[in-house]
Amino acid sequence: MTLSRLLAGIVRTAAALVLSLGVSTAFAQAEPKTIIFGVAPGPYGDLIKQGIQPGLEKKGYKVVLKEFSDWVQPNIALDNGATDANLFQHGIYLEKFSADKGLKLSPLIKVPTAGLGFYSNKIKSLDELKKGDVVTLPNDPTNLARALRFLAKLDLLTFKKDIDPTKASEKDIEHNPRGIVFKPLEAAQLPRTLDTATAAVISGNFAIAAGLDLNKALKLEVLDESIKNLIAVKTADLNKPFVADIKAVVESDEFLAVINDPKRQFYSFQRPEWIVNRLAAKANSKPAK
Repeated sequence: MTLSRLLAGIVRTAAALVLSLGVSTAFAQAEPKTIIFGVAPGPYGDLIKQGIQPGLEKKGYKVVLKEFSDWVQPNIALDNGATDANLFQHGIYLEKFSADKGLKLSPLIKVPTAGLGFYSNKIKSLDELKKGDVVTLPNDPTNLARALRFLAKLDLLTFKKDIDPTKASEKDIEHNPRGIVFKPLEAAQLPRTLDTATAAVISGNFAIAAGLDLNKALKLEVLDESIKNLIAVKTADLNKPFVADIKAVVESDEFLAVINDPKRQFYSFQRPEWIVNRLAAKANSKPAK
């Protein structure tokens, strides 16, 4: 082989390699960036699909949902990088779980939330509760305390003096005037206990996942701001562009239109303060007819 033919072959090979790399790079740039959201069973996966995913796709992202069966694994997966964000928990739970497990996770933005409900297949009113009736509750410390506070507001129990109600357990109950048996169980299993227990205090996401109608709860929790659900991300990711894009989509008019649609399940959810204020500002800005 002559030198000229050898050089020509090298040039052709190099050109083909450059072209191949160029095509590969072009395809890589064209492929959407993926955001994996961790969720628990219930409505928040639907909230992402209907209210968040369309906006992120317009920004060039591919959105993937990864559903977990409990409230433990979503934060573990977020911390180890198996997911990029999650939506299933409120701020008090996130703070305690992160502290207990040594995780560096942060809240991003709050979303509309379905609260706890007092459900029963056996009674029609709280007045029917009697001594020995079993009421099941979530057993994780944060939501157990939350459920007990809910029951205290329903006058079904009182706490001992000088305890922190946000950390309350069954041991902190001073008076149980109806003689109810409180039975903490894993939160996802609570809807199944309605066939055997007198009643159950069930979080909104697991109630909806089990096909329960929130409007048929005997009582519904009125949420304070600290227990409205939020999107969480790794603390190290807070300033990354994809996190800013998630927040921008949630703050968009398109997202507000989804949650304010009377035909969707989110319409009856309780809004975080920022949405309440945004809607009030929009209403006040409309010219009088």
